[in-house]
Parts: sequence; C-alpha cells; structure tokens
Amino acid sequence: MSALVRSPRKRLAALAILAASGLGAAGYFAGLHGSVTAESTSPPIPANSPALVEANTLSSAFRASAERVLPAVVSIQHDMQPQTVQRELRAPRGGGQGNRPQLPKEFENNPLFKRFFEDLPGMDGMKEFDFGNPADEGRQSSGTGVIIDAAGIILTNNHVVGGGGKITVRLHDGREFVATEVLTDPSTDIAVVKIKAGGPLPFAKLGNSDSLQIGDWVLALGQPFGLEDTVTAGIISAKGRAVGITRHEEFLQTDAAINPGNSGGPLVNLMGEVIGINTAISSSSGGFQGIGFAVPVNVAKWVSTQLLKDGTVHRSYLGVGIQPVDQALADQLGMATPTGALVTDVQTDSPAAAAGVKSQDVIVEFGGTPIQNHRQLQAAVARSAVGSAVPMVVLRDGKRVTLSVTVREQPARYGERADGRQLNKPDAEASAKFDKFGLEVAPLTKDVADHLGMKDTAGVVITAVESGSAAEKAGLAPSMVIVQVGREAVGSVAAFEKAMSGASLDKGVMLLVRTEEGSRFMVLKSE
Repeated sequence: MSALVRSPRKRLAALAILAASGLGAAGYFAGLHGSVTAESTSPPIPANSPALVEANTLSSAFRASAERVLPAVVSIQHDMQPQTVQRELRAPRGGGQGNRPQLPKEFENNPLFKRFFEDLPGMDGMKEFDFGNPADEGRQSSGTGVIIDAAGIILTNNHVVGGGGKITVRLHDGREFVATEVLTDPSTDIAVVKIKAGGPLPFAKLGNSDSLQIGDWVLALGQPFGLEDTVTAGIISAKGRAVGITRHEEFLQTDAAINPGNSGGPLVNLMGEVIGINTAISSSSGGFQGIGFAVPVNVAKWVSTQLLKDGTVHRSYLGVGIQPVDQALADQLGMATPTGALVTDVQTDSPAAAAGVKSQDVIVEFGGTPIQNHRQLQAAVARSAVGSAVPMVVLRDGKRVTLSVTVREQPARYGERADGRQLNKPDAEASAKFDKFGLEVAPLTKDVADHLGMKDTAGVVITAVESGSAAEKAGLAPSMVIVQVGREAVGSVAAFEKAMSGASLDKGVMLLVRTEEGSRFMVLKSE
C-alpha cells in the first residue's frame, strides 16, 4: 500500500481496479487513513441558496457564451517556407515610432512576451527548429482563428500566418481547407484568412471593445497545446497596454488562461461576442502566468475592413514626436495633473506643422475625445479618415488652444528607427563641465551629428554624466543631444551655459533631449 502512495500512476490504477470490483475509493482510503463514514455529516446546500443560485447563473452565462462562439473557432496550421523562416527569425519583433515603447518595469526580468507557438517547439505536432540555422528545413506551427463571416473570413494573428507558406484551416466540425488568401498587418499583429467551404459557415458576432470595463468577465477560446475547443475564464485586468511587441499597441490585458496555441483565438464577453484577439503572454516559463494580452476587437475590425477592401491598412499621421507626461513634467508645464501627450518636436511639412502645433504643446483632446496619454493619441490619429480636418485642443503656456489639423496618410516606413551609431567623442578642449548638474557637454559638430544619425540637428552633445548626479537620476546619458533648455534653443556650448546659468535644481529645469530613437523632455531636479 505504501508503494501506491508514492506512485500517483499506480494509485490511480488501484482506484480504477477497486471501483471495478465494487470496493470503491472509500474502501481504499479507509485502508490508508482508518475508517470513513459513508455519508457526510454536513447537510446538503439547498438548491435555492442565494449563493448557489448566483454561482449557477454565472456558470450558465459561461456555458452559453462558449456554446455560441465555439462553432466559429478554428485551428490553423502553418507550414512555413524555409527561406521565410530565416527572414522571420532574424527580423526584430515590434519596432518603435518616435520613442519606442519600453517594457513595464515589473516585466524587465521576464523574457519578452512569449510568442505562443514559437516558444514551445515540439508542441502540437510542431517540428523542433534550430535558431542557429533556421533555413535548413521548413517549420510547422499552429494557432487559432475565429470565423467572422459566413463566407469563410477568419480573424487571427499576423504571427500565426505571416511569412508565406501553406495555411490549413480545420473547422469545428473537423473539415479542413487550405487558405485561398492571407492578408496581414504586422503593425497590429492582425491577419485575415480566407477559405472556400462551398457553403455558409457558423460565425461569431463582433462586439464593442470600447465598452469594456476593468473587472468584466471574459472567456478565452482556442487550441492551447493542441487541445482543441478549450475555454478558460478570467476578467479584463487592464486596457490600453503598450508592451513593445508591435508598432501600434493598445492591448487588453486579461488573466484568463492563455497558452501556446491560443494565439489568434477570440476573447469573448458573456454575451458571446468577440471583444479581442488573443496575441501574447508575459511569461518566464513559456506558459500561463496570469498576464495575457489581446488586440481589442475594434482595432481588429478597423484593420480587417481595410485589408479586405484594399489589401493594406491606411493610417493617418500628425508628424510630431510625443511622450507621456509624468508629474515632474506636469510641474514644469504648470499642469495640475499629468495627462495628455507632450509634443517633443514637429516635423517639417507635416500636418501638425501646417496646423501650427509647437514643441511643448500638450495635446489633451483630439476629435472631441479627451486624450489621457500618448498611446491613446496615436490610436486616435491613426484611425482618423485620411484627409479629414480634425479639431485638436492643446495646452500651451497653461492655456487651452484649439487647432484644426488635416491629417494625411503615413508615408511608407514612417517612424522606423535609424541604425544605431557610435559617438566619436569630441575634442576634450571643446567640452564644458557643469558640476552642479553632473554632466559634461560638447559642440555638436557635423561629424558627430552624422555619427549619431542626427543630420541637421543643432544642440550640444553630452559627453559624460557623473554617477549619482542629478543628470544621471534624470536619465541623461552620453551621446544624447540637448537641443532646448525650457523653450530656449541651445545651438552651442555657450548658449547652453547661458541658459543654464539661472537654472535651479530645487525648482527643476526642463531639457529637450534627442537620441536616435526620437526626442523627449527630461527634468533635472534635486530630490
């Protein structure tokens, strides 16, 4: 008997044998732990108990929602071409526009948001692959999708089907079809797959992700680890998340269990409406750890509509560099609370320049919608109709100013980062130290500007930052270029010295700093 206790498999086998012989589990456990009573001494919970009624009502809602959507959930198998694998594995995931989104601090020690089927080779029939030599053979991977139109239109993730190769779709009823067309948008990780099934297919209704509230119940449907028709429950944990894995991000965060294979599957509300497309997880193990991300369905609808119409996505742009407003910047700008999107620079001949937008403007309203942060502004601008005139409110010197901006379509490859370059340190004799602030600066010569990828930029380049100084605590570092002190441009060391002569670390001084990733404001201030 002791051997059975140590071996779970043998214990289960023993229970099965005992059950078949009529002795049952009660007799088995009696032998382990002494006698057991045949009946519980606790009275059964009444069927009309308020707690039980409420629990059963929630259970019924889960069941009804799952039953409504599951027939539209499909499994997707992607047989990738060898040359495509090599390109995809070498390409950087994500990419920035202006200032690249950074991974939240609480996730810094975790691998970057596991791409589901890529992180667990060997699962669900996938072939092992070698990152060192990925082009030796093709790779097979799998994910999930959801039918959104009876004609055979399927929503999924770009990283499930992108890169070419054969796409096979297996329906809920077991039928399989090879995709006739695949349309992708890497910037949001959304893709559309078309199949011809010879008749109408069951499809899921798309909901309204804007109406979601934090704490709302949701279900995640898909094929985790190749286990078809799997449903997990959780809530909306947060909205508008940006985690640095795609160029345009406003993810829904959920604690509904999402695992490898769920990628591209639907996140649904209790009415059986799709409100998101499951995309990524934050995990140090490769599996579920309570933090999953989905593209809001309103974004997926907007993207898929354009893909189906034109085969590509048309996004509008302003032509500004922006950053979030923290409390230190709010204090410098005379704002009661940190809100809106702070303009760091305005591009020449851009829609923003034509509208009269200026550096240090804080955009607080766009198209009649209040702007809480820079990500919200990016999303609102991108989805504005190309060529439309949109009212925009900015805070300028503490006053609200209303502008009208006519947005234009983003140029090709707009916002992609330049290649990183190394700084050739200027002549030490030309540099100047500012011990009070803990930094050293030098003229930004043409050669230095070229090395930094900042042609036609005027300012001073930081050559050294003292450890533990106010400059280091503010985030300043060598190779950064300071172009403004407050609202005053500083095109030389002398101009910088003059602008800083009256600066107070107690009140703080705001600097406009430029790097290869874009421009941002920083505040030098004593603690």
